[in-house]
Amino acid sequence: MKTLTENGLTAAALARLAKAPNPRMKEIMTSLIRHMHGFVRETGLTPAEWKTGIEFLTAVGHITDDKRQEFILLSDTLGVSAMVDLVRHRRLGHGTDSSLLGPFYRNGAPEQPLGASIAGDTPGETLVLRGQVTDAHGRPLADALLDVWQAGPNGKYDIQEEHLTGMNLRGRFRTGADGRYEFRSVKPKSYPVPDDGPVGVLLRAQGRHPYRPAHIHFIVTAEGYEPLITALYIAGDSYIESDAVFGAKQSLTVGYHKSRAANGKSERAPDAIEFDFTLSAAAGQPSSRRPRSVRPARPAAPSRQSPRRRHAV
Repeated sequence: MKTLTENGLTAAALARLAKAPNPRMKEIMTSLIRHMHGFVRETGLTPAEWKTGIEFLTAVGHITDDKRQEFILLSDTLGVSAMVDLVRHRRLGHGTDSSLLGPFYRNGAPEQPLGASIAGDTPGETLVLRGQVTDAHGRPLADALLDVWQAGPNGKYDIQEEHLTGMNLRGRFRTGADGRYEFRSVKPKSYPVPDDGPVGVLLRAQGRHPYRPAHIHFIVTAEGYEPLITALYIAGDSYIESDAVFGAKQSLTVGYHKSRAANGKSERAPDAIEFDFTLSAAAGQPSSRRPRSVRPARPAAPSRQSPRRRHAV
């Protein structure tokens, strides 16, 4: 047996991957081993520190259950989820910037007519959202589907509310022949991600806060185009520059548009957000394809499993 050096150990670990049957798995594990070994060498990690790290990950696993996914929260607060999102969006080409899905998406939100409200009887300041869905050339996409969800003014999603049994602050809308959409809701507010577990301990050790800026989630789909998972973030929010999960982006930051009532009276109509979404052509589809008025397929359920009630993103 050869005497292993630091570099020799890394080479030996990589050599064990020689017979890996899946090329992509081999590629990922090769990079992971190189970076992890390099991290240990760079930091001079001690056995006690490594033990602390293992104990931390064990605690993350212990608190994770069917209502809370602490590993996703850890990935989000370290910026890993945002990095995965950025890399994927860069490979897709042109289109509106994507953002984090979050753990609170629920498939099957009711489809409603344009102009309807997703807020039900939720108290709060009324907000109108309107805009257009287009292709990369600015041509309107008729019958595109917008799947929308958000937290309420109290910072909670419907599945976090013990007294609610159905869906609230969720809805689906199809664009008209001109690609335009419009619906009503209530203004969202910033809120903290759960910080009562291991991730909260880590945030405090880093001198960080757990807050997310106010935002509204969207999944926009149309046949022949890549699904767009994104969110709109409210300008002026005190956490817009320090989003705990690195989801807010300048291109997705929007302000409220002030307007007067249509009848010309002095009272002011609800504030509005106006935002246009641009979809990228799906792989194998020419970017110059002519948009058609077809009903897009429903977005597939996200890869994350059951909704997480306590991990608010």
